Amino acid sequence: MGVQTLNSPAQRIGRIKGEILAHAAPVEVLGLGTTMKKMPKNGGETITYRRWLPYGGATTNANTINRWSVDALAHVLQEGTTPNADTLVPQDISVTINSYACLYSLTDKTVDLSEDGAEIPTEMKKQTGERMGLVREMVRYGALKACSNKFYAGGTTRATVDEKITLGFLRKITRGLKANHAKTKTSILAASPNFATAPVEAAYLVFAHTDVENDIRDLPGFKEVAAYGQRKPISPEEVGSCEGFRFILSPELASIPDVGAAIGSTGLYSTTGTLLDVYPVLVMAEDAAGDVALRGKDSLDPTWLPPGTKDKNDPLGQRGYIGAKFYGAALVTNDGWMAAAEVGVTAL
Repeated sequence: MGVQTLNSPAQRIGRIKGEILAHAAPVEVLGLGTTMKKMPKNGGETITYRRWLPYGGATTNANTINRWSVDALAHVLQEGTTPNADTLVPQDISVTINSYACLYSLTDKTVDLSEDGAEIPTEMKKQTGERMGLVREMVRYGALKACSNKFYAGGTTRATVDEKITLGFLRKITRGLKANHAKTKTSILAASPNFATAPVEAAYLVFAHTDVENDIRDLPGFKEVAAYGQRKPISPEEVGSCEGFRFILSPELASIPDVGAAIGSTGLYSTTGTLLDVYPVLVMAEDAAGDVALRGKDSLDPTWLPPGTKDKNDPLGQRGYIGAKFYGAALVTNDGWMAAAEVGVTAL
């Protein structure tokens, strides 16, 4: 008797349905270094902020906008003579608000029939929020990197960067900040949807990529967060402090590959093995930069149109959408109160 051949129906799913895997969530840190600037409704897309320069100051560069030029002898009052009247000199800083958005779509068939139909809208909502958070961080990063107060480790341009971060390099930066009357950061944006701030121990905040961490930990006198004692970290991404600096690291603060000096015998990292990768390091004092309208209960406008919502554009309710948008901008409000430094990192 021959072997009977059975024709089984096709598999329904064809594979074992596993748990939806976790994904990488973006990290936001730069808001800690900025000051919130409210955007008035119906006030136009360009906002202009104004400061008054100190006497003798000029808008020439990051240093001259912050330094007084006062001669005591020129202020000696002559008997019976009215001194000449001076006028204030303003500096106007403008920023244009942009709108940012992302959008996901799904169909009724996906929601009703897919084995992941129940999870997909939830995951889309989650990724929409995290994605827009990363967009917000990249808006800040782009604005802050453009600060005109530049420092290059071991060189004078990006193409000549050939050293890692050192304590001497950081001291050089803060010497300039202090000469510009920059104040240490004493408050950060509070963990709330409002414009409130929270006090922190005075320090200059240093933001960098996580690749810089090993060189930071090698700084003389570095103290990791675990050794803070009564002092509280200002962020989960804070790794420690050294002298008057507190270091906050993020994998989102990307390097610029293959643009520094020749790798040679520097012992520093290069993606290609030819030219060094250069890492921006942002050193920030109080009131150095601002966020415009990136907070508040109305700052992020979410969209959730589930499949089944019928209108003249979708009479059968076959399509659904999840997304969000916001208006915002970031700006450097005083170039002399922060520094956009560039360094290499040790190859491991």
